[in-house]
Amino acid sequence: MAELNLKQITDKLNSEFASDVRKLVFWYDANAEFQEDIDSIELENAKVLHLEPDNQFYIKYFLEREDTTTNYLVYAPFAKPSIRDNHLADTIRYSKEFFADRASLLTLDLGIDERYKPVIQHYIKFFANKDRTQKFYDLEIENFNRSTIEVALMSVLCKDKTASFEEVLRSILTDDGLQDNKYLAEFEKYDLLSAFWQQADVAFGYNDPKPTLEKLVITMFVTYAAKSIHTDMPQAWKPFISYKFGNIIAFMDNLMNSYLYGTRFDEISEIIYNAINGKNYLEKMEIETLVDCNIFAGVDELLISWIIGRLENEDIGAKLNGKTIPELCVERRKQHFGKNFRSEYFILQNAFDMIAEGKYQPVSGIKNLVKEYTETTYKIDRYYRYFYFYFDKLEDTTQFEKIRELVENIYTNEYLNRITVNWNNELADADAETGLALQRDFFARHINYSKDRVVVIISDALRYEVAHTLFEKMQADEKCNASIGAMQGVLPSYTPLGMASLLPHKTIEYSPSYDVLVDGKACSSTEQREAILKEYKISSKCVQFDSMKTMKQADLRSIFTGQDVVYIYHNQIDARGDKAASENEVFTACEEAIEEIYTLIKRIASQANTYHFIVTADHGFIYKRDKIQATDKIAGAASKSNSVGQRYSISAEEIKADGVCHTTVGKVLGSVDERIVSFPLASDIFKVAGAGQNYVHGGCSPQEMLVPMIDVKVDKGKKETSLAEIALVSLTSKITNLITTLDFVQTEPVSDVVKETSYRVYFISDSNEKISNENIVIADKKDKDTTKRMFRLRFNFKNKKYDKSQKYYLVAYDDKNDIEVLRHEIIMDIAFADDFGFFG
Repeated sequence: MAELNLKQITDKLNSEFASDVRKLVFWYDANAEFQEDIDSIELENAKVLHLEPDNQFYIKYFLEREDTTTNYLVYAPFAKPSIRDNHLADTIRYSKEFFADRASLLTLDLGIDERYKPVIQHYIKFFANKDRTQKFYDLEIENFNRSTIEVALMSVLCKDKTASFEEVLRSILTDDGLQDNKYLAEFEKYDLLSAFWQQADVAFGYNDPKPTLEKLVITMFVTYAAKSIHTDMPQAWKPFISYKFGNIIAFMDNLMNSYLYGTRFDEISEIIYNAINGKNYLEKMEIETLVDCNIFAGVDELLISWIIGRLENEDIGAKLNGKTIPELCVERRKQHFGKNFRSEYFILQNAFDMIAEGKYQPVSGIKNLVKEYTETTYKIDRYYRYFYFYFDKLEDTTQFEKIRELVENIYTNEYLNRITVNWNNELADADAETGLALQRDFFARHINYSKDRVVVIISDALRYEVAHTLFEKMQADEKCNASIGAMQGVLPSYTPLGMASLLPHKTIEYSPSYDVLVDGKACSSTEQREAILKEYKISSKCVQFDSMKTMKQADLRSIFTGQDVVYIYHNQIDARGDKAASENEVFTACEEAIEEIYTLIKRIASQANTYHFIVTADHGFIYKRDKIQATDKIAGAASKSNSVGQRYSISAEEIKADGVCHTTVGKVLGSVDERIVSFPLASDIFKVAGAGQNYVHGGCSPQEMLVPMIDVKVDKGKKETSLAEIALVSLTSKITNLITTLDFVQTEPVSDVVKETSYRVYFISDSNEKISNENIVIADKKDKDTTKRMFRLRFNFKNKKYDKSQKYYLVAYDDKNDIEVLRHEIIMDIAFADDFGFFG
């Protein structure tokens, strides 16, 4: 019970006891409405006696024998008994009775028009509880009518802080099931069920002689579907189509896109899809009629199935509603259920690109081949990589197996073998001169005379197409200036020789035992490489990426302070690919490598005052998912070789076999070493004992030999941060009161990369007139628990006439730069004081 009601009662009672003559006042509270409040009433000149059905004789004795001088309020939480059963009847005759009509008090206290007192009286059971009544008061409703009163009662029972039927329905749907819903049980308890269904009719056009929550929700989903599926609805669905589709679409969109309730929407959508036999009906519709429907996940399943069928037939010209397969994939990923089918759509998009572009046409001239590969053809390797990256994320790949076989066949036979043969033939014709800078000239060309500190990140097996993805990520960062090029790698294209080539040197050579030496010194360990580097740059250092991952800022900074050049060795791709047990994880390793290197650059720039980076690799790699048969491997390498791998052999004599190419160590290293390097002409491998065969390198192909070089400069003094954002949680699409409260959430906690900020939040008209007060929100919450980052804002609207046909918006502006960050369309449906909108 609100305190003001109690004050009215207290004042009235105190006036009764104001005289000097002893007075007894009997209060029979038939509905026990004030039972919880009676002891909190402060009487100035009287005491309270509690009358129970079984203590009447005692009360009579007490009042007439034990205490005959004190004023007493005798409170009975039950109706006055009949004279036959009322043993206090004679006492009451010379006393006074008190009557407190809670409905009258409530209507008076809340400023409710007298004509709505019967509404309050009808729901008086609700107001018997002090806590419920206070929450009703807390809603601060401006204009009362039957509708607003009943919605407010439902809002309290649903624990909503705003009197909104949309919020009531949202609570009902998101906080319990469609069967035996606890909130509807509460409504029934307080005789609100018919009011709820009346509101459902008014708001959403749902009218049913035997209404159920499930049928209401079916109505909302079917109505939404009818507006987004461009064909006649099944006969079985037509009775559920509501004429109030605008309200339904607004509510469903709000629920679907809600930061907090989107997942529950998905669950409800699946329940309804099964309840209306959605799969059976949608399958019978023309597929192009479904393209704009995003209310059921089943639509995506049907679209994916259709795309699979087109791609299996290599029908890359297929369209739906004018949209190509890649356009469909991109568009559907952005729809609500796109997050559930992200991998499937990426698989299909990359499969499409493989089918469309993967059939390689040979190029004349090695320089033309290099140019074409580094500018466009590298994308085919990327399509293949991302096809398997997302393919491997699926638990069940059955429906994609035929496409996988097609992609594998195109990549291996029509692309990889062809481009590798083309590369080796053109490279031989050009006497191994690609026109690119040599990897072994890297230090002399890019590091030796650099005027600023340079960090060289060498990522083992970061092939050109993977590096290009990293380059694009760096380029998209406004704080980074990046460029990418390629160097001609060494043969064999493997770690010992590639790492040596990136060090400063006068000579690189093989020892008699095939160890790689730089200036006659071993160079396989980090310490050995640092020693060589220091001979050319005294202020230099070599470190392993793994040792830096968990370093504190002070330790990280100490690595770079006072240095001219720092070599960082990163090993994610080769570490996974070179092991038979994990070689099929190599594309996952590529993605992790991209993220690790990007994060490392940003961290060093922000924490260690170092801004110039060069990202490169020791070599690239070839990866094919299907293992080749033993009979298809090139034999003879092991018996004639002193150093051998799947893609290379170094020996005193050539491997004489079909499909094998040769050069000399001296040709590769610019020396007089006449030992022979043998390597496959195509993408084959030698028959050797050892690790896996899906991931290989050491040979001569664009994927292995074109070593990337990304040059990155990070803007000084800028740290990669974002501002804390806010989002609307309340699903309100209509404002019905001059005072309204809405719930918001700060979407991420403040951290070292998410900075606090402030926003101005208010309502405007379509003509930009401000129609409410302005709230200043400081987004500074650090709690990881989302619920602790929620907050409530109160809006007071101008008391003016609003046009329900006009557009109004809730807007939020970044307070520092005055940029709009949030816009939510709402309907203003506020009645004037003399317009109560009474219905029924």
